[in-house]
Amino acid sequence: MFEGIAVHQWLCWGTLYLLAAGVALSSETRWLCPKSCRCNTVLLEVNCSDGQLTTVPNGLPQNPKLLNLTHNKIKTLVHQQFLTLTQLLDLDLSDNIIVIIEVEAFLGLQSLITLRLARNHLKIIPVGVFAGLPKLKLLDISSNEILVFLDFTFRDLTALQFIIAADNDLVFISHQAFTGLTSLQELRLDGCNLTAVPTEALTQLGSLTSLHFYRMGITTLPNYSFRHLERLKELLISHCRWLENLSGNSLFGLNLTSLTIRHCNLSVVPYISLHHLVYLVYLDLSFNPITYIHENLFGDLLRLQELHLVGGSLLRIEIGAFKGLAHFKLLNVSRNFLTTLEVGAFHSVDALRTLGLDNNPLACDCRLLWVVQRRLYLDFGGNPPTCATSVQLQGWYFLDFTEAELPGLLTCRQPSILNPKPQEVRVDQGQTVVFYCNAEGDPLPSVTWISPQLKPLSPIGRIRALSNGSLEVRYAQPQDSGAYLCVASNAAGNDSLLVSIHVRAFPSSSKKPFHLKGWFAFPSASPGMNGNQNIALDVKTLLVAATIGLISFFSSVSVCFVFMFFWSKSKGQIKHTATIAYVPRSAVSSSNGGKGNYMETSRFTMKLI
Repeated sequence: MFEGIAVHQWLCWGTLYLLAAGVALSSETRWLCPKSCRCNTVLLEVNCSDGQLTTVPNGLPQNPKLLNLTHNKIKTLVHQQFLTLTQLLDLDLSDNIIVIIEVEAFLGLQSLITLRLARNHLKIIPVGVFAGLPKLKLLDISSNEILVFLDFTFRDLTALQFIIAADNDLVFISHQAFTGLTSLQELRLDGCNLTAVPTEALTQLGSLTSLHFYRMGITTLPNYSFRHLERLKELLISHCRWLENLSGNSLFGLNLTSLTIRHCNLSVVPYISLHHLVYLVYLDLSFNPITYIHENLFGDLLRLQELHLVGGSLLRIEIGAFKGLAHFKLLNVSRNFLTTLEVGAFHSVDALRTLGLDNNPLACDCRLLWVVQRRLYLDFGGNPPTCATSVQLQGWYFLDFTEAELPGLLTCRQPSILNPKPQEVRVDQGQTVVFYCNAEGDPLPSVTWISPQLKPLSPIGRIRALSNGSLEVRYAQPQDSGAYLCVASNAAGNDSLLVSIHVRAFPSSSKKPFHLKGWFAFPSASPGMNGNQNIALDVKTLLVAATIGLISFFSSVSVCFVFMFFWSKSKGQIKHTATIAYVPRSAVSSSNGGKGNYMETSRFTMKLI
């Protein structure tokens, strides 16, 4: 019985195999697969890769969906090369030595969706090459030697959504190069020789949502570099090793949700350029020499959830650095120079889910206690942080400590000022004074100086707080007098020291001055000067002024008399006479209707007739 069933099953499977073989043979006969190619009638695929082909083979089947011509030696694509392949969806010509593509080379590929020309030797793409591709959605021309995109290069690709043009030698992109790309969503450019963002060309891409730049030779990102790209959501700038800063309005007009600026030369976080990106969720500034994340400068990025700053030069993340970021979930600051990360840096650690803190020289003290307490809720990406600067715990994974061990291991010691006695100094005006405020504690406390006006003193200026914790008052002035407060603080508390300085003003002059009172008036006197103002003049100044005045007076009178003498001797019947009158000084005269008093000096008057 069982033998009969087995024979019956064998006959059924044999019949099905023969039918399948017949279908395959008839299909193979109908396709007539070219030499050096392999045809799959089920997948409707023609695979001619690694066939040592120098041209596109003749006699290709007319109805394949996929044509693979990779890893050959094809050098030229001629006019209407694929005219009969009207059903083709995917054409891959990567890894050849293509140098020339003639105009309308792809004409007839009316159903083509994907075209790959990567890793060839193209230097330029003539206008009209992509004619006849109404449904093309993806174009890969990466890893060629393209130098320039000409005007209207892509004008026939109205359905194109993705252009991959990375690893080329672009030096120029014409202003109208992207005209016609009304559906383009993603553009990947590598312009190692581009020295500016092709702003004018990008304005043609109103539907663009993702833009990638690699290896551009720019030092700064100018204002309004991406204007008219209102739909852009993702911007990636990478390996621009000379890019040092972003202008304040460089990202103006964008509504980004993701921004990546990696492997560049930014030394500070570009807060001003970022502040208007209120929809930003993802920010990556990795592999930049950024040293500080300052407090209260991320507050405008209300929706920010992830910040990556791997492989930088971070020395400190200040208290309040992420204040206002209520949705902050991920912070990755691996491979930096951080000695700690305090809980006060976050708006709320309850929202934090992932923390990358490995490969930092961490000091395991009370400032990192919160990390251990939340270790069950945090993902460290498989790289837990270790102690580096603590002698007792060096090299330990402090996350492995038990709750009983923590109080004795992760500790801090309150600051203590070594010279706690109040200091009082009296100096003369112009001298320089230095106050010392040395403090110890674990961790090492920071020192802040407070002025008599209760304002923190900066490291610059005539009165400055030095990096060693001292206070320097240079060229002391009387207004510098007062009490200054030194505050040493760390995570465990603070200590303070009060110092005071009294600056004596310069002594008054030993020469006894003359005091000229109300009889001497000054027309240009300052608003606060009146008739009773005392003016101090020494003897030397008074003599010089009197001498100059007398010389000027006698010179003017002499000139007048000489003039009158020669005028009176002139010929003619008319007799000329001259009258000279002396008007003595009047004590007080009234003017402006008696409302104002002024002093009038003596004078000579002369009348010639």
